[in-house]
Amino acid sequence: MSQESKRREALVYHAKPKPGKLEVNPSKPYTTQRDLSLAYSPGVAEPCLEIEKATENVYKYTNKANLVAVISNGTAVLGLGDIGPEASKPVMEGKGLLFKIFAGIDVFDIEVNTKDVDAFVETVKNIAPTFGGINLEDIKAPEAFEIERRLVEELDIPVMHDDQHGTAIISGAALLNAVELTNKEMSSIKMVISGAGAAAISCARLYRALGVLPQNMMMTDSKGIIRADRENLTAQKKEFATSIDVHTLEEALHNADVFIGLSKANIMTAPMLKSMAATPIVFAMANPDPEIDYNLAVSTRNDIIMATGRSDFPNQVNNVLGFPFIFRGALDVRATKINEAMKMAAVKALADLAKETVPEQVNIAYGTTKLAFGENYIIPKPFDPRLITTVPMAVAKAAMESGVAQAHIKDWNQYQEQLHQRTGSDKKLVRLITSQAKRNMQRVVYAEADELDVLKAAQLVYEEGIAHPILLGNRELILELMETLEFEADISIIDPKNDNVKEQREAYSETYWKLRQRKGVTLYDAQSRMRERNYFAAMMVREGDADAMISGYSRSYPNVLKPVLHVIDRAEGVNRVATTNLMITNRGPLFLADTSININPNAKDLAKIAQMTSYTATLFGMQPKVAMLSYSNFGSSKNEDAQKVNEAVSLLHRYVPHIDVDGPIQADFALNKTMRTVKFPFSKIAGKEVNTLLFPDLNAANIAYKLIKELDDALSIGPIMMGLKHAVHILQLGASVDEIVHMTAVAAVDAHNKKS
Repeated sequence: MSQESKRREALVYHAKPKPGKLEVNPSKPYTTQRDLSLAYSPGVAEPCLEIEKATENVYKYTNKANLVAVISNGTAVLGLGDIGPEASKPVMEGKGLLFKIFAGIDVFDIEVNTKDVDAFVETVKNIAPTFGGINLEDIKAPEAFEIERRLVEELDIPVMHDDQHGTAIISGAALLNAVELTNKEMSSIKMVISGAGAAAISCARLYRALGVLPQNMMMTDSKGIIRADRENLTAQKKEFATSIDVHTLEEALHNADVFIGLSKANIMTAPMLKSMAATPIVFAMANPDPEIDYNLAVSTRNDIIMATGRSDFPNQVNNVLGFPFIFRGALDVRATKINEAMKMAAVKALADLAKETVPEQVNIAYGTTKLAFGENYIIPKPFDPRLITTVPMAVAKAAMESGVAQAHIKDWNQYQEQLHQRTGSDKKLVRLITSQAKRNMQRVVYAEADELDVLKAAQLVYEEGIAHPILLGNRELILELMETLEFEADISIIDPKNDNVKEQREAYSETYWKLRQRKGVTLYDAQSRMRERNYFAAMMVREGDADAMISGYSRSYPNVLKPVLHVIDRAEGVNRVATTNLMITNRGPLFLADTSININPNAKDLAKIAQMTSYTATLFGMQPKVAMLSYSNFGSSKNEDAQKVNEAVSLLHRYVPHIDVDGPIQADFALNKTMRTVKFPFSKIAGKEVNTLLFPDLNAANIAYKLIKELDDALSIGPIMMGLKHAVHILQLGASVDEIVHMTAVAAVDAHNKKS
């Protein structure tokens, strides 16, 4: 993608369909006059009076307990410098978005128009009663140190300058594990820190707390080594000034064990790296380009342990591993501050998490066979679903033990369950799918590329690097639409009716005729059908000229399914294809099947559909917990419809006992774990969170997924085709651009898995 295309994409993203990245949504009913009278006058007076009696009631009756202010004056915006409060707002909104999607924390971003420390502090103090916590962001040093110090002392809610402590906490966890892997001791390592800004100072302080000795640490700024004999040093730099007779970074790195980069690109050379001690630890965290190129570093030293700030290399030091979860834990115990004990708890929780077995969905997201603790995995990945429980629980416990918690957690299992349910944690699944597709880019043919929404989706897929689009349709119309969309790309455009593809079309016709000649298809029929885009696209996939196919935007499902089933073979052991929809709901992801094909499957078909759906769930890193739905529970009805489901469950228990599946069961029991466990403790899914629902017929499944989609405002990905030898997926009529993009990611992942 060109730089101009990236610029345009970023601007459109922030401007459309409405400006910005955040909005306020009501959390209480508001549809009736009664609702409004409770929300405002006269009902609102009651909680006001209760808060007047006891200020701590504000946590009981308002959103203060889950509301953080992201506050900046825009004086040190990452990579941009002092750009002012208004220009920093997109960054602050972005930080708010990360708080929400990773930890379910609501955010108001506040941009303060002052560089004066006293005025800034006074402003924050005056608005602090609104919030449960304050996240300071992008404030230049040394003012940032004083602002944070005063606010921590003068406010009774948690305050943290993430630019300082976030990097320190994440890199501190990485350092603990890296030093362990090198079989060295914190007290003996020699460390050089490049950079002396807010992040560098905070990192150095935390590393000392981890055991690095002051005499073994040297820090550099733009003037070289920070030495005790230098004049005009700030108080923070004096704290790390050295008396050792060293003046340059090159000299300092000789025999050093650790290099910490928080400065600028390419200031470390290969000879400098070669001069370091055995098994050097290099954290080159300048963004977007590190202090030494990753590939240069690993080719220079094969014994190096390296981390960067980038996601395309191992060991990314990413603040999103810390701040959402640290604030989550602090808010949940109403901590009066984020103290050193809480920060250290986060460090150790992250370090320990990297040593545990990695969930399969994380391996899938990052395109690896098996992530495991070692030189290329010393800190967890941002997509790790365990972060939402591991870090907040550690922080909350530290807050309670260190005496800054005003609310105490008594049932830690219950708290862990509450953390699992936090909004945003399950929506990571969409990002996981997209990430996996990007790592294994496939060729996806769009059979209706001359439809505007389909072409918009193909453009997003191309520009985001999700897949390589192949566009089928009227060439002139496609080019005209591409010009309208400013879609500039050197990609394949094919019109099956055009003589330019006559040779390819004839070859496909011959193959198709041989496939179907004993089913009443003549050569003339085959030649005619290969002019139709769905037959042509399916043949492209069959013959290896494309990896996956997307169609169905403008035609009914049965009309698209027929050509696909005529061309694409079924997978081994499958005699009936089916579909599932992945619903990203407020309660978490749910697979529903069969939503599009089998009208009234028999017991054997139901069992096979359940097996295929379970397998599909595992491809997305989920452990399927399957409920076979009916209007009856566990044999309570002898009606043939209920008995069909009962027989299907028996087949599954007999032939695939490793799958957690049970039924027949009513939908409310399936989705209510407590009710199900009390009433049916004998069930294989008792005490488990059901994430896969199998319906007895197409009527029920199709109606249910569309109801969930509309009533719950759930994101629907699907129908996902199951049981075919190749990756072909058919959209619902009139699918949105986002749905087409998501289905493309699914198709790409499916294609990769089918070839693996």
